[in-house]
Amino acid sequence: MESLNKSIITTNLDKMLNWARSNSIWPLTFGTSCCAIEMMMATGSSHYDLARFGSEVVRVSPRQADVLIVAGTIVKRMVKPLKMLFNQMMEPKYVIATGSCTISGGPFIYNSYTTIRGVDKVIPVDVYVPGCPPRPEALFWGILVLQKMIKKNSLIKSTNNKKPVLAALPEGIMLEEIHDEMKKVLMNKKYL
Repeated sequence: MESLNKSIITTNLDKMLNWARSNSIWPLTFGTSCCAIEMMMATGSSHYDLARFGSEVVRVSPRQADVLIVAGTIVKRMVKPLKMLFNQMMEPKYVIATGSCTISGGPFIYNSYTTIRGVDKVIPVDVYVPGCPPRPEALFWGILVLQKMIKKNSLIKSTNNKKPVLAALPEGIMLEEIHDEMKKVLMNKKYL
């Protein structure tokens, strides 16, 4: 009887469910260009070992995925399939935007009418992982940030306090500053 008492752990149901959900994130990848090839293929290799984070089961069906990892340039033709995949995912669902093309359109926004200026214009983004292309370690950092977000949220109480997280930016840089800087660049007559 004493050995039974030593092995009992007490916790609340919310913390236990969030712990289980955060340690078994099943991603669905949506890769359209070089980020998908360079960064996501390297992340799945044995050298980096994505299995350490409980995310090695990359799903091919949106109905089985928890997080949508978007990598690459999003053009207007891809908006409808992207929204369809996002809407087919079960709740709770999360989005990680990787690469500068996904986050802001990258260098393709100049003199182009087809490039979407950020995937957050199409679907809500939870974690941003900047880079061109981001290193596999940056994606791991984004997954760790998402795990912390999941552990903080309440699954039982229906609170929706999802806010985007800039995973790999230096301290002191805010999302509003990035948007303001992009507006200044876009308003420059040289690019109009």
